[in-house]
Amino acid sequence: MHANTSRTFLHLLAKRFHVFVLALAPVMADASASEFAAGRILAQPRAGVSDIEFNALLQENGAFSRGTLPHLRIHIVEVAMGTELETAYVLAQNGMVEFAEPDVLAPVGQAAPDDPRYSEQWHLAKIEAPGAWPISSGQTVMVAVLDTGVDSSHPDLASALVPGINTVAGTPDVYDTSDINNHGTAVAGAVAASTGNGIGVASVAWSSRLMPIRVSDRSDGSAYWSDIVNGLILAADHGARVANISYDVGASMAVTHAAQYVRSLGGLVVNAAMNDGIDPGYSDNPYLITVSATDQNDDRPAWSNYGQHIDVAAPGSLIVTTMNGGGYGTWSGTSFSSPIAASVLALIMTANPQLTPDEVETILKRTADQPNFRFEPNLGYGRINAARAVQAAIETQPPDTLAPAVDITSPDAGMLVHGWVSISVSASDNLGVARVVLYAGQIRIGEDTTAPYTFMWDSTLVPDGTQTLTAVAYDASGNEGESSPLMVTVRN
Repeated sequence: MHANTSRTFLHLLAKRFHVFVLALAPVMADASASEFAAGRILAQPRAGVSDIEFNALLQENGAFSRGTLPHLRIHIVEVAMGTELETAYVLAQNGMVEFAEPDVLAPVGQAAPDDPRYSEQWHLAKIEAPGAWPISSGQTVMVAVLDTGVDSSHPDLASALVPGINTVAGTPDVYDTSDINNHGTAVAGAVAASTGNGIGVASVAWSSRLMPIRVSDRSDGSAYWSDIVNGLILAADHGARVANISYDVGASMAVTHAAQYVRSLGGLVVNAAMNDGIDPGYSDNPYLITVSATDQNDDRPAWSNYGQHIDVAAPGSLIVTTMNGGGYGTWSGTSFSSPIAASVLALIMTANPQLTPDEVETILKRTADQPNFRFEPNLGYGRINAARAVQAAIETQPPDTLAPAVDITSPDAGMLVHGWVSISVSASDNLGVARVVLYAGQIRIGEDTTAPYTFMWDSTLVPDGTQTLTAVAYDASGNEGESSPLMVTVRN
């Protein structure tokens, strides 16, 4: 997540905010201030760069850190009003910076409610959920719903809810998870509405526990990326194995790092593709499971986004679910495709608790249906199938024991180095690398969690002479592989 990712971010930034970036010139934008936080951006130093050095860089650019998001070393950076995009661009180009981006106000991925009358829940049969239930209904898994809150008194939800939290910056009550918009209650019902209780609606993972995480205090349901990041961290820290985000976060490096943190603790993050009817041009994100929508005929509704970043599709048209105030209604949008897919992840995890996050994701994808041989190639692996996924989970072989392969690719052995040294590491694993740690002798230089693995080493902190560099790679199963030692000569 370095040079290539920075370029991707700038490209997406330009598309999102109509930014025209000229070499050595300020960023010009016609984006309104309401699209991202005024006077605030998000930035992360590269592995090996100290907080003192990073803060000095911020000061050079007229900015300072308000603090960091937990665990991720992502700084909430205060900048001059009106310079958010320019400062993010300048910082993103600096070799000491992993990424920098505006704190975007993400729209909630909803379409307006359709017919409020009860209608048949076609999506449960379509994904063969009843075929999965004799084996798994999600009973061992907690699912976090990052949204507008949840109606805790709803008769079809109350028994599934566990204490939640409000991550909106400056909120007076961090335990207020009441629904401000109605969207969150509808999403929650798609995951875990009580089933077989003689009232209301059914759901996919009806035995799972629901953790409501309110990330919005706005009537339109929109949420800042920073509040979503905090929500993901808290979800993982409090035991959620699945987290659903029905928001537009596909371009956020901060959310990507938070999703990687969730995965490092054994969880998965599911994201709605959104409802603009376009291909937004996002690259595939290895830490987000992005879900597009299908209708009753397994076609993509015209409003559903699509593209190469889509992992799977799930029903999203005319979904009957719970509503704020104890009622029920019919909704359409990828906001409901996403929690339906998240629910199937909960079924898989319950069916085989020994599976790693990568194995769970692989099962979701490879058991998806591509109906009628006409499924769109830009809707991922296909439309999810709960029964096939659960069956595959119980048939899966024992956990992975293969250690990652890791190698230091630059600098070359024997090279003379001085000052700040850029060090590149190559790492691979049969199921994916979780993190890479670099050492100079016994000194830990830093940790990187996303390929390509690049570190900045301040060689002035060690004596002149021969120094030994070693990289250690870890996978999600806890296996570790160590590189061959690489000797360099320091002369400062």
